[in-house]
Amino acid sequence: MDHDNQTWIQTFILAGFTISETLRPLAFMGTLCVYLLTLAGNLFIIILVKTDNGLSTPMYFFISVLSFLELWYVSTTVPTLLHTLLHGSSPISSATCFTQLYVFHSLGMTECYLLCIMALDRYLAICHPLHYHAFMSSQVQQGLAGATWLAGFSGAVVPASLTATLPYCLKEIAHYFCDLAPLMQLACVDPGWHAQVHGAVIGVATGCNFVVILGLYAGILRAVLKLPSAASRAKAFSTCSSHMTVVALFYASAFTVYVSSPGSRSEGMDKLIALVYALLTPFLNPIIYTLRNKEVKEAVRRVTDRIKTFQRGPL
Repeated sequence: MDHDNQTWIQTFILAGFTISETLRPLAFMGTLCVYLLTLAGNLFIIILVKTDNGLSTPMYFFISVLSFLELWYVSTTVPTLLHTLLHGSSPISSATCFTQLYVFHSLGMTECYLLCIMALDRYLAICHPLHYHAFMSSQVQQGLAGATWLAGFSGAVVPASLTATLPYCLKEIAHYFCDLAPLMQLACVDPGWHAQVHGAVIGVATGCNFVVILGLYAGILRAVLKLPSAASRAKAFSTCSSHMTVVALFYASAFTVYVSSPGSRSEGMDKLIALVYALLTPFLNPIIYTLRNKEVKEAVRRVTDRIKTFQRGPL
């Protein structure tokens, strides 16, 4: 398309999912329920960690930071998903679209760094238990958590700003939120080098962190196998299993969309895969971190007992 005939597009159209009119209310209600449960589950973890002294450890501090991140992460895309499910194709202003693009990728890259820090925390706890609390002081925890947010929101500036400065000739985005690849398909010019820059930036954030996580868990595995008893090995593995599950869910879906070749997937598959890391993973994280977790169950019991004692009042 001739660049000279391009006009500045003020509004894009989010195509969303192609669903029959009879199924729209059901899809909307199902998604809304998952969204509300996601908010409730992550808020539950944040409040529980803040109110129970038994969870005042670096591991649960980082889990609460992850839950806080997930509240914002899921709230970045689900409102537009709900709108397209209920009303079909929906308009979105270019400013809102590019803001959503930036915030979504900032939070996604922040989660990459945070998952890496959480793996480092488990590595220090298992491989260097005598020095663990010295390494992971309260100041260090807060500094590491802040650094993940700074790195994530800084790293997303490049791909978001490059995408925002492209000239656009088409309006309909084949997605339920503003993402890099669907937006670049609407450009009047060949966005080839933009895609290469995006791939490099996102590849460094995801790939390098993933390699570090694998290296840390390799060290954990070697240390655990040297433990003298099966019970101690099982206990050490149990503290890592939840985090490994979350890492597998997040990276498997993210790599499929942002690293693999788009031509290898059928049309519309990216939208389905995006549901995994943008909605399903934030929904499952509270369940994964609390299911069969004795420390969390005991914390719930202690908080519940305190609430009951407070309601009864002084005798």
